[in-house]
Amino acid sequence: MYTKRLSELEPGDSGNIVEIQTRGAIGQRLLDMGLLPKTHLELERIAPTGDPLWIMLQGSQLSLRKHEAERIVVNIF
Repeated sequence: MYTKRLSELEPGDSGNIVEIQTRGAIGQRLLDMGLLPKTHLELERIAPTGDPLWIMLQGSQLSLRKHEAERIVVNIF
């Protein structure tokens, strides 16, 4: 197992969230959407322009901007 930022993953990669490295409104918004430590996620796809990214999180699909995904650290397995 090793860690990467969510923005560095390739489609099909999955892992568990280790840390959200932001505070304030963006950090709270990510937590409110269910991006919590130890939560499993999978990167579904990336837009052709590289932004946004779609992830599968607890059975739901979620779209994130690249600058938001850069703040999420994931354990890859």
